[in-house]
Amino acid sequence: MKNLKLSTEISAKLELRFESEEELVLFSAIDIERNRLFFASSANLIYAAPLPSHQNAKSCSGIVLSATFEPLELESGDFITSFDYLMEKESLIIGTSSGLLLLHPVDSNSTEVVGRVEGGVKCISPSPDGDLLAVTTGLGQLLVMTHDWDVLYETAFENDPDVATDESTEPTGYSCGSPISWRGDGKYLATLSKVQNASLLQIKVWERDSGLLHSASEPKALTSAALEWVPSGAKIATVCDRRGVSKCPSVAFFERNGLERSSFSINESQTAEVESLKWNCNSELLAGVVRCEEYDCVKIWFFSNNHWYLKQEIRYPRLDGVRLMWDPTKPLQLICWTLGGLISVYNFIWVTAVMENSVALVIDHFNILVTPLLLSLIPPPMFSFKLKFSSAVREIAFYSSNSKNMLAAYLSDGCLCILELPLLDIWEDLEGKEFKVEASRSTTVLGSLLHLKWLDSHILLGASHVRFSRKGSLLQSLPQKDELGYHLVEIETVCSEDHVPGSVTCSGWHTEVANKIFVEGLVMSIASNPAKRCHALVQLIGGNIFEYISQKGTSVASSTPYLQKQYDFGFSSSCPWMAVACVSSSGHLKPLLFALDEHGRLHVDGRILCNNCSSFSLYSMSFDHVITHLILATKQDLLYIVDIVDVLEGKEEVKYENFLHIPGKRREEQCGNFISIWERGAKIVGVLHGDEAAVILQTSRGNLECVYPRKLVLTCITNALLQGRFKDTLLMVRRHRIDFNIIVDYCGWQAFLQFATEFVRQVNNLNYVTEFVCAIKNENVTEKLYKNYVSLPHLERVKDGHARLEEDFGSGSKVSSILLAIRKALEDQVPESPPRELCILTTLARSDPPALDEALKRIKVTREMELSGSNDPRRNSYPSAEEALKHLLWLSDPDAVFEAALGLYDLNLAAIVALNAQRDPKEFLPILQELEHMPTLIMQYNIDLRLHRYEKALDHIVAAGDAYFAECMTLLKSHPQLFPHGLKLFVDPTKRRQIYEAWGDYFIDQKCFEDAATTFLCCSNLEKTLKAYRACGHWVGVLTVAGLLKLGKEEVLKLAHELIEELQAIGKAGEAALIALEYCEDVSSAVSLFISAREWEEALRIAFMSRNDDLISEVKIASSEGAAALSSEFEEGLEKIGKYSARYLAVRQRRLLLAAKVQSEDHSVNDFDDDTVSEASSNLSGMSAYTMGTKNSYAVSVRSSAGSKARESRRQRSRGKIRAGSPGEEMALVEHLKSMSLTSGAQCELKSLLATLVMLGMEESARKLQYMAETFQLLQMAAVKLAEDTISSDVVDERAYTLDSYMQKKARSELYGVEAFDWRSAAFLSHSTAKFNTDWGFSFSSPPSCAKLL
Repeated sequence: MKNLKLSTEISAKLELRFESEEELVLFSAIDIERNRLFFASSANLIYAAPLPSHQNAKSCSGIVLSATFEPLELESGDFITSFDYLMEKESLIIGTSSGLLLLHPVDSNSTEVVGRVEGGVKCISPSPDGDLLAVTTGLGQLLVMTHDWDVLYETAFENDPDVATDESTEPTGYSCGSPISWRGDGKYLATLSKVQNASLLQIKVWERDSGLLHSASEPKALTSAALEWVPSGAKIATVCDRRGVSKCPSVAFFERNGLERSSFSINESQTAEVESLKWNCNSELLAGVVRCEEYDCVKIWFFSNNHWYLKQEIRYPRLDGVRLMWDPTKPLQLICWTLGGLISVYNFIWVTAVMENSVALVIDHFNILVTPLLLSLIPPPMFSFKLKFSSAVREIAFYSSNSKNMLAAYLSDGCLCILELPLLDIWEDLEGKEFKVEASRSTTVLGSLLHLKWLDSHILLGASHVRFSRKGSLLQSLPQKDELGYHLVEIETVCSEDHVPGSVTCSGWHTEVANKIFVEGLVMSIASNPAKRCHALVQLIGGNIFEYISQKGTSVASSTPYLQKQYDFGFSSSCPWMAVACVSSSGHLKPLLFALDEHGRLHVDGRILCNNCSSFSLYSMSFDHVITHLILATKQDLLYIVDIVDVLEGKEEVKYENFLHIPGKRREEQCGNFISIWERGAKIVGVLHGDEAAVILQTSRGNLECVYPRKLVLTCITNALLQGRFKDTLLMVRRHRIDFNIIVDYCGWQAFLQFATEFVRQVNNLNYVTEFVCAIKNENVTEKLYKNYVSLPHLERVKDGHARLEEDFGSGSKVSSILLAIRKALEDQVPESPPRELCILTTLARSDPPALDEALKRIKVTREMELSGSNDPRRNSYPSAEEALKHLLWLSDPDAVFEAALGLYDLNLAAIVALNAQRDPKEFLPILQELEHMPTLIMQYNIDLRLHRYEKALDHIVAAGDAYFAECMTLLKSHPQLFPHGLKLFVDPTKRRQIYEAWGDYFIDQKCFEDAATTFLCCSNLEKTLKAYRACGHWVGVLTVAGLLKLGKEEVLKLAHELIEELQAIGKAGEAALIALEYCEDVSSAVSLFISAREWEEALRIAFMSRNDDLISEVKIASSEGAAALSSEFEEGLEKIGKYSARYLAVRQRRLLLAAKVQSEDHSVNDFDDDTVSEASSNLSGMSAYTMGTKNSYAVSVRSSAGSKARESRRQRSRGKIRAGSPGEEMALVEHLKSMSLTSGAQCELKSLLATLVMLGMEESARKLQYMAETFQLLQMAAVKLAEDTISSDVVDERAYTLDSYMQKKARSELYGVEAFDWRSAAFLSHSTAKFNTDWGFSFSSPPSCAKLL
């Protein structure tokens, strides 16, 4: 569905030497490298002139070409019969009637005779590759020569060489007897040959290298001048003369094997003749010169969907004798020339046949095939109805508004036709009809109209082009030569007939040229401005934009139309495709200019939006023509849906990544931006606006495909939601298979609760509501499934209503709240009916969790009405109980429905459910029969147990009486969570004590001894309370309960000694010391226990309190030994930190080196084996970094009060050993360095020990201990900081990343003063590590220095 539009027309007059009727331009050739045209005239003159183009065209079209000419010195009576250009030799090859073959270099005045053939030269044709030259002679011979003029072979192509030729020997007309046509690859060539009956011809195909006849067609009535092999090689075009059967000529297509494939009629009179056929370079268009009785014309055909469309017809006066050729490299540039030397260059473009309101208007000769795609997507060449005109249609313009549909068509005979179509809603009544359109009446000759556009429903604007006619004279309407070129013509239309609604008004129209403005330059395109009435934007050659302001569009009545330069717009190059969109910006409407040039650059208001665009279209969500999206296809066959807001804000580069597909990026990250077009070369031909949200693509084969981009569909859905059009929203969701949850998730499901009633009222279809209810689920599709397509709105008013909604619908889950709102809306809005009841049951079954109890209660009510046999009119408003139950079973798990029926304690209902669920009676009948014979409470108790409703089961078994107390206790013991509820149900103290005791026993089994002790106290069981406290080491509780039991003094003392031993065993020596001091009055043991617990200050306090010098001495010795042991451990820790840091830096450096090497080889480091890297780094170091120290360690721990070795081993087991060369070696080293930090318990122990040492006069020991601990902690923190800095860096600088630099520069400035150093005593603070480095003989400057430690 595309039309061939004439974009520009450039006319030039070749200045001939003899300005008389005797000199005619007969032949032409083109030099595509230097853009030159060569002509041969009847006066044997060779003309050379530049090819008229946009670059060398002057301000007005119609220039006179000053061509150079050279005469050919031929014998008298000899003339040129064939003419072509050899690119390889930069020369013209010329054949004459006497048989001369002349080589004429174009840059010199010499002419060389390269050969002579008998019978004269009829046709010369170089092969496509330029290596061979084919020549046909008047004697019926075919010669094929090399570029060195050696004859490769010679053969007779005529069946009878003696057949005399009757062709004229006078050079007064165009004659190309015995034409030759090469296939595109040059492997075959074809000729037309006469048979014995001179009226019949046949096509012969010859092999290139051998000259053998490959095939021959059946003799047919063919014309002798037209033979053209399509460049793609698929078929050979020629012309059939059908005057013998009283029909006009037809164009026939033959295959290489000589068989006729197809044909089509040229739809002219019987006397019409086709003089030549020419394919364009991409084999897409076929042009022909048709000579009619009153005029000559150039026709251009296009093949699509097995149908030949006549897309353009350009008429010339019959005396002009028009000829044509296609540009060899530009497929849409046609060059025409006449016998009088008029040269016209036509540049065509393909434009979509789909108008802005999705109406397809396809031009086919004198017909316009109309298809309203919004009503029916009919594939071409079919159509809805047809408009028939008096001659071929060249240009159309369509206008659509809410009240009118206008169409203007410019015909090849120069007439302008206007018609008014009915409103689109009733176009279905026009299907299959044909309307004949009359030409409008006008007193002014319009000339050649291009770029026709409607400014209003009665005003047209177009570009009128005036060119030379035969022999350089002008058209009668413009007698002045200065007026050649382009004019902007404003045309007013008036209809003398009244328009009948529902009909097509195609007669009675009058047109008048209201205004005319001369334009300095070529008009490339015109687009009406939808933001301003009777305004249009006109693009001239080069991309300059002017605004045309009509007299109707000005506020002053006397104003004349004028052109105004638009500096806000403008393009860097000429753009044949241009459209103006009316967009909304900051609440105001403004025009936005889109244009596409021939190189695929899409311009928007003067800037380039996309560099690889192949086609584009504009989409509006509503029918007010306010554009909301840009639809563009790229040369990579990707379809992009671009928000106009993103274009206005300039976000396309970031959001759409310059419209280029990045192969390495994950598809889910790009799927929201583009769609991959399934067939290469497909173009956008139109869109369906509004809720249709469709993009129409046409493939290169001609097929139409209608796609619904998800982004566009979701935008329409969300727009309808914001407008409150719930029915339209639901229909779009169903049609496009979008998740129904978008309806409730887009504005928030809490907001949807407010509109549930309106939703049900608008939809008014219980089947649709049921489908919607079944699709609701507890997830937000806007955050997962459609997060790349939609942006959530900002609705402040929704938040204000959330509190009220929670009161109405509760604060439950999304599914339960939505279905509850729908259920209430159904009850309020929809009259009672069986479908409504089934829909309500659906809402209950789909709730989360399913409200099967309530659903079964509703079914139970219906069943009771059926069993009672009442004449209640409500029975007709409900479905039968069986139908409702089957519906419920279809929606839910049958087992769950059966259990819900049991939960209602209705055994009959449960039996019905089981039967409808097709359960085996042998399975459920014994259960129901057993329950039926039980007492009611016991039956309910057993049902509750079966359904795991233990709290209800407890209620029922308690209500059954004291006889079932044993079963009650069994239930409580098997389900301990029921103990609190059981205590509420019983008031008897004896039963409550039994429950408490059972609860306490449960806590004992669960090792919750403190809870058990408290529970036993509630039932006054002090013996079990004592055991529970003792089991958890709660010595205060044990001794308190001993007092409650009124134990004797010796029993309490014995108990105290036992507690001391137990507390010592579990590492609570400090608490044991308190018992020894307070209950046993054993000061010596108390001091020893405090020393064991490392509570140095407390041990010293008790020793001084007893005034016992031996105890004081014991504390002094123990504290001295403890200080020495800690110093030793700190020393060993310093060595370990040095080893681990050195190992870490070596592993890290080696890994970075290997990663850089892999990256330099264009491999990803992620593909490299981590095991190999770590193993190599381990081998590089040549040492083991994880050998444990051999020094004896004191029991005092650096990190806690427990044994250091035991905790170290436990930590290694929990964290895992560090294995040299393992993939996780780096991180394991970092974690190990972090784990060596001083814990809070170790810091408290250090602080206490330092104070004790000072009190006992061991100031030097205290100073040394603090210095060792401070250095250890500082080095550990510096090592961790070093690891953290290097692990995030890709480069390890050996001079910057050293322990020494971190100790000297960073550690002291950054780490001193933090809370981790609060344990230090100010009296022993050190100022540098220089003394320590000197005393111990090493520094922490670099990995080699640390390696020296080992």
